[in-house]
Amino acid sequence: MRHVVFVAPRFLENTNRYVAAFAALEGVKLSVISEDPEASIPAALQGRIAGHYRVDHCLDGAQLTEATKKIDQHVGSVDRLTGALEQLQMPMAEARDALGIVGMGVETARRFRDKDRMKEVLREHGVPVAKSELVTSPQELTDFVKRVGFPIIVKPQAGLGSRATYRVTSQKDLEALAQTGLVPTREDPLQAEEFVRAREHTCETVTVAGKPVWRSGTRYFPTPLEVLETSWMQYCVLLPREADDPTWTSFHPINQAALDALFGDAKHGAGTALTHMEWFLKDDGSMLVSEVGARPPGVHIMPMMSLAHETDMVAKWCELIAFDRFTPIERKWACGAAFFRGQGAGTKVASVTGLDKAIASCGDTLVEARTPKVGQPRAEGYEGEGWALVRSATTEGVKQALLTLIENVQVRYG
Repeated sequence: MRHVVFVAPRFLENTNRYVAAFAALEGVKLSVISEDPEASIPAALQGRIAGHYRVDHCLDGAQLTEATKKIDQHVGSVDRLTGALEQLQMPMAEARDALGIVGMGVETARRFRDKDRMKEVLREHGVPVAKSELVTSPQELTDFVKRVGFPIIVKPQAGLGSRATYRVTSQKDLEALAQTGLVPTREDPLQAEEFVRAREHTCETVTVAGKPVWRSGTRYFPTPLEVLETSWMQYCVLLPREADDPTWTSFHPINQAALDALFGDAKHGAGTALTHMEWFLKDDGSMLVSEVGARPPGVHIMPMMSLAHETDMVAKWCELIAFDRFTPIERKWACGAAFFRGQGAGTKVASVTGLDKAIASCGDTLVEARTPKVGQPRAEGYEGEGWALVRSATTEGVKQALLTLIENVQVRYG
Protein backbone atom coordinates (compact mmCIF):
# COMPACT_ATOMS: atom_id res chain seq x y z
CA MET A 1 0.00 0.00 0.00
CA ARG A 2 1.45 3.38 -1.07
CA HIS A 3 0.65 6.32 1.20
CA VAL A 4 0.32 9.43 -1.00
CA VAL A 5 -0.03 12.93 0.46
CA PHE A 6 -1.60 15.34 -2.03
CA VAL A 7 -1.31 19.10 -1.50
CA ALA A 8 -4.57 20.81 -2.47
CA PRO A 9 -4.61 24.47 -1.38
CA ARG A 10 -8.34 24.74 -2.11
CA PHE A 11 -10.93 22.09 -2.89
CA LEU A 12 -11.80 23.51 -6.29
CA GLU A 13 -13.27 21.66 -9.28
CA ASN A 14 -9.99 20.85 -11.01
CA THR A 15 -8.15 20.02 -7.77
CA ASN A 16 -10.90 17.62 -6.76
CA ARG A 17 -10.33 15.63 -9.97
CA TYR A 18 -6.82 14.82 -8.75
CA VAL A 19 -8.02 14.03 -5.23
CA ALA A 20 -10.67 11.68 -6.63
CA ALA A 21 -8.20 10.00 -9.01
CA PHE A 22 -5.68 9.29 -6.23
CA ALA A 23 -8.47 8.07 -3.95
CA ALA A 24 -9.68 5.65 -6.65
CA LEU A 25 -6.27 4.07 -7.24
CA GLU A 26 -6.04 0.52 -5.98
CA GLY A 27 -3.15 0.16 -3.56
CA VAL A 28 -3.12 3.84 -2.53
CA LYS A 29 -3.87 5.31 0.88
CA LEU A 30 -4.53 9.03 0.40
CA SER A 31 -4.00 11.95 2.77
CA VAL A 32 -4.49 15.61 1.90
CA ILE A 33 -2.93 18.88 3.02
CA SER A 34 -4.97 22.01 2.34
CA GLU A 35 -5.71 25.56 3.41
CA ASP A 36 -9.42 24.77 3.37
CA PRO A 37 -10.89 23.07 6.46
CA GLU A 38 -11.76 19.38 6.43
CA ALA A 39 -15.44 20.27 6.11
CA SER A 40 -14.71 21.65 2.62
CA ILE A 41 -13.78 18.22 1.26
CA PRO A 42 -16.60 17.16 -1.10
CA ALA A 43 -18.93 14.68 0.59
CA ALA A 44 -18.28 12.04 -2.09
CA LEU A 45 -14.55 12.08 -1.25
CA GLN A 46 -14.59 12.37 2.53
CA GLY A 47 -14.81 8.62 3.17
CA ARG A 48 -11.91 7.94 0.79
CA ILE A 49 -9.33 10.19 2.47
CA ALA A 50 -7.30 8.60 5.27
CA GLY A 51 -5.92 11.80 6.73
CA HIS A 52 -6.22 15.57 6.45
CA TYR A 53 -4.07 18.38 7.81
CA ARG A 54 -4.89 22.08 7.43
CA VAL A 55 -2.14 24.70 7.05
CA ASP A 56 -2.33 28.47 6.72
CA HIS A 57 -0.12 28.60 3.62
CA CYS A 58 0.54 25.65 1.32
CA LEU A 59 3.37 27.57 -0.36
CA ASP A 60 5.33 27.62 2.92
CA GLY A 61 7.82 24.73 2.86
CA ALA A 62 8.13 24.69 6.65
CA GLN A 63 4.36 24.33 7.08
CA LEU A 64 4.22 21.55 4.47
CA THR A 65 7.07 19.78 6.26
CA GLU A 66 5.31 19.95 9.63
CA ALA A 67 1.97 18.85 8.14
CA THR A 68 3.56 15.89 6.35
CA LYS A 69 5.42 14.90 9.51
CA LYS A 70 2.16 14.87 11.50
CA ILE A 71 0.43 12.78 8.84
CA ASP A 72 3.39 10.40 8.83
CA GLN A 73 3.11 10.00 12.62
CA HIS A 74 -0.67 9.61 12.86
CA VAL A 75 -1.77 8.05 9.54
CA GLY A 76 1.28 6.08 8.43
CA SER A 77 4.65 6.36 6.72
CA VAL A 78 4.46 8.74 3.74
CA ASP A 79 5.68 7.33 0.40
CA ARG A 80 4.88 10.27 -1.91
CA LEU A 81 4.25 13.99 -1.42
CA THR A 82 2.80 15.62 -4.52
CA GLY A 83 0.67 18.41 -5.97
CA ALA A 84 -0.36 19.59 -9.42
CA LEU A 85 0.33 23.34 -9.16
CA GLU A 86 3.53 24.97 -10.44
CA GLN A 87 3.88 27.16 -7.35
CA LEU A 88 3.91 24.10 -5.06
CA GLN A 89 6.99 22.50 -6.58
CA MET A 90 9.62 24.27 -4.44
CA PRO A 91 7.86 24.04 -1.04
CA MET A 92 7.06 20.36 -1.65
CA ALA A 93 10.70 19.75 -2.59
CA GLU A 94 11.79 21.37 0.68
CA ALA A 95 9.49 19.04 2.61
CA ARG A 96 10.72 15.95 0.70
CA ASP A 97 14.33 16.83 1.43
CA ALA A 98 13.61 17.48 5.10
CA LEU A 99 11.75 14.19 5.57
CA GLY A 100 13.58 11.93 3.11
CA ILE A 101 10.55 11.33 0.88
CA VAL A 102 11.04 9.96 -2.63
CA GLY A 103 10.64 12.58 -5.35
CA MET A 104 12.03 15.83 -6.67
CA GLY A 105 14.27 17.62 -4.17
CA VAL A 106 15.17 21.29 -3.88
CA GLU A 107 18.18 21.18 -6.19
CA THR A 108 16.16 19.69 -9.03
CA ALA A 109 13.02 21.75 -8.36
CA ARG A 110 15.03 24.96 -8.55
CA ARG A 111 16.18 24.06 -12.07
CA PHE A 112 12.55 24.07 -13.13
CA ARG A 113 11.23 27.01 -11.06
CA ASP A 114 14.15 29.46 -11.29
CA LYS A 115 14.06 30.38 -14.97
CA ASP A 116 17.55 31.88 -14.92
CA ARG A 117 18.98 28.71 -13.37
CA MET A 118 17.01 26.66 -15.90
CA LYS A 119 18.53 28.52 -18.86
CA GLU A 120 21.99 28.31 -17.30
CA VAL A 121 21.74 24.52 -16.93
CA LEU A 122 20.37 24.08 -20.45
CA ARG A 123 23.17 26.17 -21.97
CA GLU A 124 25.78 24.18 -20.03
CA HIS A 125 24.42 21.02 -21.68
CA GLY A 126 24.27 22.46 -25.20
CA VAL A 127 20.48 22.80 -25.32
CA PRO A 128 19.42 25.75 -27.53
CA VAL A 129 17.69 28.56 -25.63
CA ALA A 130 17.13 32.28 -26.15
CA LYS A 131 19.72 34.75 -24.87
CA SER A 132 18.79 35.76 -21.34
CA GLU A 133 20.11 37.20 -18.11
CA LEU A 134 18.96 37.63 -14.52
CA VAL A 135 19.09 41.38 -13.93
CA THR A 136 19.23 42.93 -10.46
CA SER A 137 19.06 46.65 -11.32
CA PRO A 138 17.65 48.99 -13.99
CA GLN A 139 21.20 49.54 -15.25
CA GLU A 140 21.75 45.82 -15.78
CA LEU A 141 18.47 45.72 -17.72
CA THR A 142 19.65 48.62 -19.89
CA ASP A 143 22.99 46.91 -20.48
CA PHE A 144 21.20 43.71 -21.57
CA VAL A 145 19.20 45.68 -24.14
CA LYS A 146 22.42 47.19 -25.49
CA ARG A 147 23.81 43.69 -26.04
CA VAL A 148 20.79 41.99 -27.65
CA GLY A 149 18.71 44.93 -28.92
CA PHE A 150 14.94 45.49 -28.85
CA PRO A 151 12.51 43.83 -28.44
CA ILE A 152 13.12 41.90 -25.23
CA ILE A 153 10.93 39.95 -22.81
CA VAL A 154 10.89 40.78 -19.09
CA LYS A 155 9.31 38.50 -16.49
CA PRO A 156 9.66 37.33 -12.86
CA GLN A 157 12.46 34.92 -11.96
CA ALA A 158 10.03 32.13 -10.99
CA GLY A 159 7.56 32.59 -13.81
CA LEU A 160 4.25 30.82 -14.31
CA GLY A 161 3.46 30.42 -17.99
CA SER A 162 3.21 33.89 -19.55
CA ARG A 163 1.71 35.66 -16.54
CA ALA A 164 3.37 38.97 -15.58
CA THR A 165 5.39 38.80 -18.81
CA TYR A 166 6.03 41.95 -20.84
CA ARG A 167 7.45 42.62 -24.29
CA VAL A 168 9.65 45.73 -24.27
CA THR A 169 10.04 47.15 -27.78
CA SER A 170 11.58 50.60 -27.19
CA GLN A 171 13.35 52.88 -24.74
CA LYS A 172 9.96 54.38 -23.90
CA ASP A 173 8.65 50.92 -22.97
CA LEU A 174 11.73 50.35 -20.85
CA GLU A 175 11.18 53.59 -18.95
CA ALA A 176 7.48 52.76 -18.46
CA LEU A 177 8.21 49.29 -17.07
CA ALA A 178 8.53 50.64 -13.54
CA GLN A 179 4.85 51.63 -13.62
CA THR A 180 3.92 47.94 -13.76
CA GLY A 181 5.87 47.24 -10.57
CA LEU A 182 8.57 45.32 -12.42
CA VAL A 183 11.74 47.00 -11.18
CA PRO A 184 14.73 44.66 -10.86
CA THR A 185 16.53 44.61 -7.51
CA ARG A 186 18.92 42.23 -5.78
CA GLU A 187 16.03 41.00 -3.63
CA ASP A 188 13.62 40.66 -6.57
CA PRO A 189 15.59 40.16 -9.80
CA LEU A 190 13.92 39.89 -13.19
CA GLN A 191 14.51 37.58 -16.12
CA ALA A 192 15.41 39.49 -19.27
CA GLU A 193 15.31 37.53 -22.52
CA GLU A 194 15.63 38.20 -26.22
CA PHE A 195 12.32 38.17 -28.06
CA VAL A 196 12.09 35.14 -30.35
CA ARG A 197 10.00 35.47 -33.51
CA ALA A 198 8.69 31.95 -33.98
CA ARG A 199 5.74 29.59 -33.71
CA GLU A 200 5.20 28.31 -30.17
CA HIS A 201 4.59 24.65 -29.37
CA THR A 202 4.52 22.40 -26.31
CA CYS A 203 5.94 18.97 -25.59
CA GLU A 204 4.33 16.97 -22.78
CA THR A 205 6.64 14.16 -21.70
CA VAL A 206 6.16 11.30 -19.25
CA THR A 207 9.44 10.25 -17.66
CA VAL A 208 10.13 7.38 -15.29
CA ALA A 209 13.42 7.71 -13.38
CA GLY A 210 14.35 10.48 -15.80
CA LYS A 211 13.80 8.43 -18.98
CA PRO A 212 11.10 9.51 -21.47
CA VAL A 213 8.47 6.80 -22.02
CA TRP A 214 5.74 8.79 -23.84
CA ARG A 215 5.21 12.18 -25.46
CA SER A 216 2.41 14.40 -26.74
CA GLY A 217 2.47 17.97 -28.05
CA THR A 218 0.36 21.00 -28.95
CA ARG A 219 0.62 24.32 -30.77
CA TYR A 220 -0.58 27.70 -29.52
CA PHE A 221 -2.61 29.96 -31.86
CA PRO A 222 -1.48 32.72 -31.33
CA THR A 223 1.35 32.69 -28.75
CA PRO A 224 0.48 33.24 -25.05
CA LEU A 225 2.41 36.51 -25.04
CA GLU A 226 0.37 37.89 -27.94
CA VAL A 227 -2.77 36.93 -26.04
CA LEU A 228 -1.58 38.77 -22.95
CA GLU A 229 -0.74 41.87 -24.96
CA THR A 230 -4.09 41.95 -26.81
CA SER A 231 -6.88 41.65 -24.25
CA TRP A 232 -9.69 40.96 -26.74
CA MET A 233 -7.86 38.31 -28.78
CA GLN A 234 -9.42 34.84 -28.86
CA TYR A 235 -6.92 32.02 -28.80
CA CYS A 236 -6.70 28.29 -29.35
CA VAL A 237 -4.57 25.29 -28.51
CA LEU A 238 -4.29 22.48 -31.09
CA LEU A 239 -3.32 18.85 -30.45
CA PRO A 240 -2.87 17.20 -33.88
CA ARG A 241 -4.08 13.74 -34.84
CA GLU A 242 -0.68 12.69 -36.19
CA ALA A 243 1.51 11.59 -33.27
CA ASP A 244 4.38 11.13 -35.75
CA ASP A 245 4.10 14.61 -37.28
CA PRO A 246 7.74 15.69 -37.89
CA THR A 247 6.90 19.22 -36.73
CA TRP A 248 6.80 17.75 -33.22
CA THR A 249 8.95 14.62 -33.45
CA SER A 250 11.94 16.58 -34.77
CA PHE A 251 12.00 18.33 -31.40
CA HIS A 252 12.21 15.10 -29.40
CA PRO A 253 16.05 14.93 -29.27
CA ILE A 254 16.15 18.48 -27.87
CA ASN A 255 13.38 17.61 -25.43
CA GLN A 256 15.35 14.62 -24.18
CA ALA A 257 18.57 16.61 -23.87
CA ALA A 258 16.76 19.32 -21.90
CA LEU A 259 15.16 16.85 -19.49
CA ASP A 260 18.44 14.97 -19.02
CA ALA A 261 20.04 18.28 -18.05
CA LEU A 262 17.27 19.41 -15.71
CA PHE A 263 16.72 16.09 -13.94
CA GLY A 264 20.45 15.35 -13.70
CA ASP A 265 21.02 11.81 -12.46
CA ALA A 266 17.39 11.62 -11.24
CA LYS A 267 18.41 10.51 -7.77
CA HIS A 268 15.80 9.51 -5.20
CA GLY A 269 12.88 9.36 -7.65
CA ALA A 270 13.35 12.93 -8.93
CA GLY A 271 12.88 11.99 -12.58
CA THR A 272 9.38 10.48 -12.46
CA ALA A 273 7.10 13.21 -13.78
CA LEU A 274 4.85 14.61 -16.47
CA THR A 275 6.67 17.69 -17.77
CA HIS A 276 5.28 20.55 -19.83
CA MET A 277 7.90 22.08 -22.14
CA GLU A 278 7.19 25.16 -24.25
CA TRP A 279 9.41 25.57 -27.31
CA PHE A 280 9.84 27.75 -30.39
CA LEU A 281 10.08 26.72 -34.04
CA LYS A 282 11.70 29.47 -36.10
CA ASP A 283 11.17 30.05 -39.83
CA ASP A 284 14.64 28.69 -40.58
CA GLY A 285 13.73 25.36 -38.94
CA SER A 286 15.81 25.90 -35.80
CA MET A 287 14.26 25.14 -32.41
CA LEU A 288 14.68 26.70 -28.97
CA VAL A 289 13.47 25.63 -25.54
CA SER A 290 11.42 28.36 -23.86
CA GLU A 291 10.36 27.07 -20.42
CA VAL A 292 9.76 23.75 -18.66
CA GLY A 293 7.40 22.86 -15.83
CA ALA A 294 7.60 19.61 -13.88
CA ARG A 295 3.84 19.31 -13.40
CA PRO A 296 0.66 18.68 -15.43
CA PRO A 297 0.05 21.35 -18.10
CA GLY A 298 -2.72 23.95 -18.01
CA VAL A 299 -4.85 25.59 -20.75
CA HIS A 300 -6.92 22.39 -21.01
CA ILE A 301 -4.06 20.29 -22.38
CA MET A 302 -4.81 17.55 -19.82
CA PRO A 303 -8.44 17.06 -20.97
CA MET A 304 -7.34 17.38 -24.60
CA MET A 305 -4.80 14.58 -24.14
CA SER A 306 -7.52 12.51 -22.46
CA LEU A 307 -9.86 12.99 -25.41
CA ALA A 308 -7.20 12.45 -28.07
CA HIS A 309 -5.98 9.21 -26.52
CA GLU A 310 -9.32 7.96 -25.13
CA THR A 311 -8.02 7.81 -21.57
CA ASP A 312 -8.05 9.74 -18.29
CA MET A 313 -4.75 11.62 -18.11
CA VAL A 314 -5.40 12.79 -14.55
CA ALA A 315 -5.75 9.17 -13.42
CA LYS A 316 -2.67 8.15 -15.41
CA TRP A 317 -0.63 10.98 -13.86
CA CYS A 318 -1.72 9.88 -10.38
CA GLU A 319 -0.70 6.29 -11.14
CA LEU A 320 2.64 7.54 -12.47
CA ILE A 321 3.38 9.52 -9.30
CA ALA A 322 2.16 6.83 -6.89
CA PHE A 323 3.77 3.79 -8.51
CA ASP A 324 6.36 5.08 -11.04
CA ARG A 325 4.53 3.37 -13.89
CA PHE A 326 2.90 4.52 -17.11
CA THR A 327 1.51 2.43 -19.95
CA PRO A 328 2.02 4.29 -23.27
CA ILE A 329 -1.21 5.13 -25.10
CA GLU A 330 -2.07 5.54 -28.77
CA ARG A 331 -3.43 8.79 -30.17
CA LYS A 332 -6.77 8.29 -31.91
CA TRP A 333 -8.12 11.82 -32.41
CA ALA A 334 -7.14 15.42 -32.97
CA CYS A 335 -8.34 17.86 -30.31
CA GLY A 336 -8.45 21.57 -29.68
CA ALA A 337 -9.43 24.15 -27.10
CA ALA A 338 -10.86 27.58 -27.90
CA PHE A 339 -10.94 30.32 -25.26
CA PHE A 340 -13.55 33.08 -25.33
CA ARG A 341 -12.34 36.49 -24.17
CA GLY A 342 -14.33 39.69 -23.95
CA GLN A 343 -13.89 42.99 -25.77
CA GLY A 344 -14.36 46.54 -24.57
CA ALA A 345 -14.37 48.22 -21.18
CA GLY A 346 -16.37 47.17 -18.15
CA THR A 347 -16.27 44.72 -15.27
CA LYS A 348 -18.96 42.27 -16.39
CA VAL A 349 -20.06 40.39 -19.48
CA ALA A 350 -22.69 42.57 -21.17
CA SER A 351 -23.46 40.40 -24.19
CA VAL A 352 -22.62 37.06 -25.77
CA THR A 353 -23.43 36.50 -29.45
CA GLY A 354 -22.84 33.77 -32.00
CA LEU A 355 -23.03 30.81 -29.63
CA ASP A 356 -25.96 29.06 -31.28
CA LYS A 357 -24.43 29.40 -34.75
CA ALA A 358 -21.03 28.16 -33.55
CA ILE A 359 -22.53 25.16 -31.75
CA ALA A 360 -24.64 24.20 -34.75
CA SER A 361 -21.72 24.57 -37.15
CA CYS A 362 -19.37 22.48 -34.99
CA GLY A 363 -21.85 19.63 -34.72
CA ASP A 364 -20.40 16.45 -33.26
CA THR A 365 -16.90 17.89 -33.07
CA LEU A 366 -17.94 19.94 -30.02
CA VAL A 367 -17.33 17.78 -26.95
CA GLU A 368 -17.61 20.14 -24.00
CA ALA A 369 -18.04 23.86 -23.40
CA ARG A 370 -18.33 26.38 -20.62
CA THR A 371 -20.03 29.31 -22.29
CA PRO A 372 -19.78 32.91 -21.07
CA LYS A 373 -22.92 34.24 -19.35
CA VAL A 374 -24.31 37.78 -19.33
CA GLY A 375 -23.59 39.33 -15.93
CA GLN A 376 -20.56 37.14 -15.35
CA PRO A 377 -17.64 39.06 -13.77
CA ARG A 378 -14.75 39.88 -16.05
CA ALA A 379 -12.10 37.19 -15.72
CA GLU A 380 -8.85 38.12 -14.01
CA GLY A 381 -6.70 35.63 -15.90
CA TYR A 382 -5.91 35.43 -19.60
CA GLU A 383 -8.02 32.28 -20.05
CA GLY A 384 -11.15 34.41 -20.53
CA GLU A 385 -14.79 33.95 -19.59
CA GLY A 386 -15.43 30.63 -21.31
CA TRP A 387 -13.98 27.82 -23.38
CA ALA A 388 -14.85 24.91 -25.66
CA LEU A 389 -13.19 21.57 -26.40
CA VAL A 390 -13.46 19.96 -29.84
CA ARG A 391 -12.43 16.60 -31.25
CA SER A 392 -12.18 15.24 -34.80
CA ALA A 393 -10.72 12.29 -36.66
CA THR A 394 -8.49 14.75 -38.54
CA THR A 395 -6.33 17.69 -37.60
CA GLU A 396 -7.98 19.78 -40.30
CA GLY A 397 -11.39 19.00 -38.81
CA VAL A 398 -10.27 20.41 -35.46
CA LYS A 399 -8.76 23.50 -37.10
CA GLN A 400 -12.05 24.25 -38.85
CA ALA A 401 -14.03 23.76 -35.65
CA LEU A 402 -11.73 26.09 -33.72
CA LEU A 403 -11.97 28.69 -36.47
CA THR A 404 -15.77 28.44 -36.38
CA LEU A 405 -15.80 29.01 -32.63
CA ILE A 406 -13.53 32.04 -32.47
CA GLU A 407 -15.03 33.67 -35.56
CA ASN A 408 -18.62 33.39 -34.31
CA VAL A 409 -18.58 33.70 -30.53
CA GLN A 410 -18.21 37.30 -29.40
CA VAL A 411 -18.14 38.41 -25.77
CA ARG A 412 -18.46 42.08 -24.86
CA TYR A 413 -17.97 43.79 -21.53
CA GLY A 414 -20.13 46.57 -20.16
